Amino acid sequence: MNHHAYPTPTPRRALRIVLLGLAVLGVASALFALRRPLMMSAPMCLAGRWHGCFDTFNGVVLTTLVTMPLAVLVAWGLARRRRAAGVTSAWRMSLAEVGMVHGTVPFVWMTMMPGGGAGIVPARVSLVPLRDLVTMGSLGIVGNLLVFAALGFFAPMRFAALASLPRVLALGAGCSILVETAQYVLQLDRVSSVDDVLVNAAGALLAAPASRRWWRGTAQAPSDRPRTTPEPDPASASAG
Repeated sequence: MNHHAYPTPTPRRALRIVLLGLAVLGVASALFALRRPLMMSAPMCLAGRWHGCFDTFNGVVLTTLVTMPLAVLVAWGLARRRRAAGVTSAWRMSLAEVGMVHGTVPFVWMTMMPGGGAGIVPARVSLVPLRDLVTMGSLGIVGNLLVFAALGFFAPMRFAALASLPRVLALGAGCSILVETAQYVLQLDRVSSVDDVLVNAAGALLAAPASRRWWRGTAQAPSDRPRTTPEPDPASASAG
């Protein structure tokens, strides 16, 4: 009889391992499927050229993937600085801040790319709900869902005031309205559609529950301040 058998993993831990493996497999499969379009922009991006890299979807996606190790390094530096200052939940806060920026800015950049008639074609607005949803196509719907998905995932981890689904929904809708308004004001040859706002907000709302176990509660709000040792009371010191 073996008295030194290793403990079997709990079902919850096994589920996490399976989900993590599936996530890694899914990302690897997506990168493999997109390898050719991404490599088309690689020469321009490596040369630091604006045209052909930062003004194309492929170039922005490639740049986002390449700079991911840098984002992790920034999160590590922020977490280390906070831990040295005695801040609790340093890693969670740092990852949330970097994740919000790194996961949102590229998508907003792509939505703000001007079309061929930018500055010439009059600004267009579509305020009838669900009318443009049919013409988006599956790729357009998925892209719009991802625009503020990182914001919906990480914002409740960083800010206790956003740790609820209605507030995440309002955050996603508000940010989307700002983007659509900017498209209209700048005349980027894009349609400012209410359906974009609805799908963007839905993406933030759908991503939020995935990070719910790490949300900041109102009771944990002071955790971003350094811990200090209480100073001795002069009166009690003199009494002793």
